[in-house]
Amino acid sequence: MLGKLNQRLKRKSESGQYNDLDKESTTANDVRSTSPFGNSFGFLGGDAGNGGLLGSAIEMSAAGAGVVPDDTFTVDQAVNATGFGRFQVKLSLITGLSWMADSMEMMILSIISPALKCDWRLPDWKQALVTTGVFLGMMMSAVFWGQLSDKYGRKKALALSAVLLSIFGLLSSFSPTFFWILLLRLLVGFAIGCTPQSVTLYAEFLPVRQRGKCVVLLDSFWALGACFEVLLALIVMPTLGWRWLLALSTIPVFVFTIVCAWLPESARFLAANGRTEEALAVLRRIAEENGKPMLAGRLIVDDLTCTDGGAAGPLQRLLSPELKLTSLLLWFIWLACAFCYYGMVLMSTELLAGAAIAEEEGDCLNRNRGGNSSSREDCSAGCRVLTSADYTDLLWTTLAEFPGIVVTLVVIEFLGRKKTMALEFFVFSLSVFLIMVVCISNRAMLTVMLFVARGIISGVFQAAYVYTPEVYPTYLRSVGIGVCSGMARLGAMITPFVAQVLVQESLNVAIGLYGSVSLLAMVASLLLPIETKGRAMV
Repeated sequence: MLGKLNQRLKRKSESGQYNDLDKESTTANDVRSTSPFGNSFGFLGGDAGNGGLLGSAIEMSAAGAGVVPDDTFTVDQAVNATGFGRFQVKLSLITGLSWMADSMEMMILSIISPALKCDWRLPDWKQALVTTGVFLGMMMSAVFWGQLSDKYGRKKALALSAVLLSIFGLLSSFSPTFFWILLLRLLVGFAIGCTPQSVTLYAEFLPVRQRGKCVVLLDSFWALGACFEVLLALIVMPTLGWRWLLALSTIPVFVFTIVCAWLPESARFLAANGRTEEALAVLRRIAEENGKPMLAGRLIVDDLTCTDGGAAGPLQRLLSPELKLTSLLLWFIWLACAFCYYGMVLMSTELLAGAAIAEEEGDCLNRNRGGNSSSREDCSAGCRVLTSADYTDLLWTTLAEFPGIVVTLVVIEFLGRKKTMALEFFVFSLSVFLIMVVCISNRAMLTVMLFVARGIISGVFQAAYVYTPEVYPTYLRSVGIGVCSGMARLGAMITPFVAQVLVQESLNVAIGLYGSVSLLAMVASLLLPIETKGRAMV
């Protein structure tokens, strides 16, 4: 019997409460004196035994010692027992499609902005405002989607957001004026704000050993979407224009809307909300598709419920004493990630145009007043239509995200989440500072520098997406990611005025700002109080 118990040990929740979905909760303090095991056991995992082997007294003693008895199992143990298989592969493809759609909507901002500037004779600040509008919508909706996911489920929120994104994305292509493109892109941003919830759903179905690697690999769909958008622009923009590009870019999200029906609801969400039979049905489905036996016994919930009875609001819980420092640091890290990442995306087109001019004039890019100052003479609004060479170089810098994935995949399991983010922030700051000090006299040299910077900063985003779902408990996970996503959108809202406006006045000031923010984020990453590598989700 002791051998069986050793295989089913589990950490107590902070409240000391053990929740059984079939019975009333048993409080650890009431039974601790009867426990023959004390606190000498740690978490070892293992398979469930046959129900009924342990009496109720032993079950109570086991709960008091932080032990999950043999006739019970948790969602986490069921997912670990069934391992990574066909179910997770399907889930990877579907959630990856959501990421691909999000990436295309983001990448399109750097492509259509120059076209809108020329077609409608927009000043720099209006060009930047179109991009900012998208991120404003994302920031406004981040907490909304998080709360909706925690209340009604991850699947329903994702399905609703996909429908809205399809509609608003398609309508954007019919925008008759600047006001309408601004409004509709803001609504597109509102719908995109739910995309991070796909990571929440995905992570909750992954075994502990594969979670970090799989969440990082999921970002390959983001990189794929960005590359596909550039290739699509290369084909569509010279002949059909930006309206067709906007319309065709909604294809992945239309496909995701259709296949969304296959998505399962999170078993953790169902269990935490008392929907036991539905949670068990999802777990049986995983076991069946992976060809593994389902654990026997009763499904229990441990550490999945809110300990304050729901009295505090979600933001108050994120700022509770045990989570306050983590939340504040993560908010800045996500803000810095988006500020720097989207800064590189948006600034690439400006810098590549400036490098082409510097190469023609035999000058250095960073000695000009701005990244594209000479191009202001091209037309009355100072616009410059992107050429095939621009799209080709943009594709090369976008491809940098794939090696960024590989680097993060290796480093994150070796150094852990915190140190990986810190290291990549540091390398990014060095790569952008090089743009300030090195004489960039041709496009090839700039493309290499942007390649490194883009790959590294995309890796930081991957590490942040691994760390954040792991550090928050289930009842706060969606809201926690939602708020972090909102802070990221705040950084993304600011960055167009740096990457598209300030860079025209002073390239070095703009680059210096990105490097400085990155260094501060490196310090914030090292100050995070919790390392989640190898830590079970609670």
